Amino acid sequence: MKKVLIQAAASLCVLLALTAPVLAGEIHVLAAASLKEAINELAGSFTRTHPGVRIVRSYGASGTLAKQVESGAPADIFISANEEWMSYLKQRKLISSSETLVCNTLVFAGSTGKKVTGMQDLVALGRIALGSPKSVPAGEYAMAAIRKAELAQVLAGKLVFAKDVQAGMMYAERGEVEGAFVYRSDALLGKRARIRFTVPQQFYPRVTYPMALTASTAGKDEAAAFLRYLKQPEAVSVLKKYGFSF
Repeated sequence: MKKVLIQAAASLCVLLALTAPVLAGEIHVLAAASLKEAINELAGSFTRTHPGVRIVRSYGASGTLAKQVESGAPADIFISANEEWMSYLKQRKLISSSETLVCNTLVFAGSTGKKVTGMQDLVALGRIALGSPKSVPAGEYAMAAIRKAELAQVLAGKLVFAKDVQAGMMYAERGEVEGAFVYRSDALLGKRARIRFTVPQQFYPRVTYPMALTASTAGKDEAAAFLRYLKQPEAVSVLKKYGFSF
């Protein structure tokens, strides 16, 4: 009798396993800080049409996030603000291939009352924020523009390095600096600080955001589906709304 009951219980467990809904699980997305608002909105739209999927998002400097992927942090999708950190992971075989999600533009934003219409006007300013060039692509682009404009020595003592591009924008919003080098997408979200000028494109490399599935994502269909969704017309409209270009 006991054996019959055990067999019946085992059969019931198998039946329940076959009929229970399959939870799609979590998608871990590591993305450049400047994408935060756009990815948050797109993640919400995607999960509304994919019940059971939960998108866990981490934002920060591209270099910091790449090092996290290398260290084994949960990561299904990595979106960088430049090609350098994507290549860093490719060289370590932590991703295979990538594609460009969006592009952006470097601008100078601030709430100062001084006249600031171009790179040479920065000489008359006090503190200027930019992301740390060692890990923040926006900071690397900004330093390239400063060197191209031959202002590196003049501005050296005025530069304030932020942990990511949004932190730099926050300094400008609070008036802690007279302005900051940020992306156009970040500046459009500002309330006090506004775009004072667009940095000439010939002063820095084109800003592109490559995205890729990580090596640990093998067999995770939900992550691949979200990556495809980010290229769909609905997602493109959202990204344009936040100031990104294609």
